[in-house]
Amino acid sequence: MIKIQLVDDEPQILKALQRLLRLQDWEVHAFSDVNQALDALTEHEYAVIVSDYKMPHVDGITYLQFTKQRQPNAMRLLLSGQGDRQSMMKAINQAEVYRFISKPWEDYEVESALRSAIDLYLLRTENQRLLEQLHLQQSALDHQQQELLRLETEHPGLTRVRRDSDGSVLIDGFNG
Repeated sequence: MIKIQLVDDEPQILKALQRLLRLQDWEVHAFSDVNQALDALTEHEYAVIVSDYKMPHVDGITYLQFTKQRQPNAMRLLLSGQGDRQSMMKAINQAEVYRFISKPWEDYEVESALRSAIDLYLLRTENQRLLEQLHLQQSALDHQQQELLRLETEHPGLTRVRRDSDGSVLIDGFNG
């Protein structure tokens, strides 16, 4: 199941987002305490992490930088009532924020941003799985190639097959 983490120091914002997302088939974890949210990163794998920009002890960009270290595959979104250019550039460059959601938001904007973030997360996860599978298959092929070379060295000609004009295998030394 897709898990989403919401972090905002304002409980009413968290409740509004949870209410908005309750009809989706996503598991939503909401935190008003950054330390609890950080602890949850060790217990759950999140597809998307949404953080408020302005919070009392740590800003959203710093929090998302921590999440990038702990869960690099999670998509990161920043929720902000104000967005100056410097902060947005920092968020993009340092925390690799996927999207900004401005407060107040339109429900369809939040849903759309989360859906596209989840789609990208799933695509990246599948690509990573396929790449690992490709590496395993390449390793197996390399092993087979080494074994063929070893056999050819021990028994020259063993791996070469001669065929006649109709494709039949010719066996030397066989008198039929």
